[in-house]
Amino acid sequence: MSNEQPVVTASSYLTLNYRLASLDGTDIVTTFATTPATLLMGQGQLAPVLEELLIGLPEGTHKTFDLEPGVGFGPRNPELIREVSRATLDANSAPDANYQIGDLVDFAAPGGGRFAGILRELGEETCLFDFNHPLAGQPLKFEVQLISVL
Repeated sequence: MSNEQPVVTASSYLTLNYRLASLDGTDIVTTFATTPATLLMGQGQLAPVLEELLIGLPEGTHKTFDLEPGVGFGPRNPELIREVSRATLDANSAPDANYQIGDLVDFAAPGGGRFAGILRELGEETCLFDFNHPLAGQPLKFEVQLISVL
């Protein structure tokens, strides 16, 4: 029986606590306060860039990574700031929706998917939405505590 600790590989099954936070320490997502997460590497449960950081870490590791702006969720793309007609907005809204600047609005995509944008400007005829991921272009902290590695 080897006494070496198991290390994370591209196909590991992990039990872990993790936290994504902005640089000022505001939690974006955290499991530390609740139940640890279990996930199978390579299944898209964590962003590929975050999985990449875990590869090779031994079981029991508790570590925080600083991610440069744009690493976690990509750079901001100016082409994803789009005008949407008021009619399209209304078609994707509850009848009594009362939108405020900064609201995240969910749209039906052509082909059946969904996508969400943050309302930047609300006009009579058109509205301006930012369809970038809210964390795109942001520096982030990624803290991980590997509880078990299988």
